[in-house]
Amino acid sequence: MSCETDSGACDLPAGEFGEWIERLRAALLHEADADVPCGDCCACCSTSHFVHIGPDEVETLAAVPAELLFAAPDRPAGHVVLPFDDRGRCPLLDESGLCTIYDRRPLTCRTYDCRVFAAAGIEADRPEITERARRWRFSCIAPGDSDRRAAVAAAARWIPAHAAVFPGGAVPDDPAQLAVLAVRVADVFLPGGPATTAADDVAVAAAIVEAAR
Repeated sequence: MSCETDSGACDLPAGEFGEWIERLRAALLHEADADVPCGDCCACCSTSHFVHIGPDEVETLAAVPAELLFAAPDRPAGHVVLPFDDRGRCPLLDESGLCTIYDRRPLTCRTYDCRVFAAAGIEADRPEITERARRWRFSCIAPGDSDRRAAVAAAARWIPAHAAVFPGGAVPDDPAQLAVLAVRVADVFLPGGPATTAADDVAVAAAIVEAAR
C-alpha cells in the first residue's frame, strides 16, 4: 500500500476491476451485496443522505425504530425513508461511526459503492466521499480489464456530453447515478462496441438505453 505525497492519505486496494464490476452489476440486480471494504470510513453515512427502504426489506424494517422513518415521497405505500440527524449522520451510527444494524442494513447501503466514482473518473456530490474515492486503486489483471475500465470512464464522459440525443434529454445529473449508469452500459464503449461502430450519436444513445434496461 502506497501513500499519496500531497495529502499523506494511503492508497486503498479496490480489487481486481473485472471481479468488482461483475459483483456491482449483480448487486444492482439485487443478486448480491456490493461487498464494499469500508473499513473505518463512514463518509457516505455522515454526509446528509436520505436512505430509501423498500417494503420487502423485512429484516431492515424490523431493525430500524419506526419513529425514525417517514413515507418516501413519490413512491407507493410501504416505501419509507430513513433521514439524517442534525449532524448529517445516519441516526443508526454509534458515536464511533459504526453501523449498529450492519448485518441488516438497507439495500441502498449494501449497493452504495464509492468505487464507482474512481471507476468512472468523476467526483461525488460530497467532498468527503470524493476524497475517499480518489484513494481507490483498481488492479487490471484479467484480459480485458483495462478495456472495461476505459469503457466505464468513456461512458461517464459521453453520456452527459450528448444529453441532447437521448429521449427528452434525460440523463442523470446526480454523480452517483451517472457513475452507476456508466458501469451498467460500459460494454457499449468496449472496442468494437456500438460506440465505435454505430452510424451516429443517436444510435449510440439507443444502444445505451437498451443496455440500461
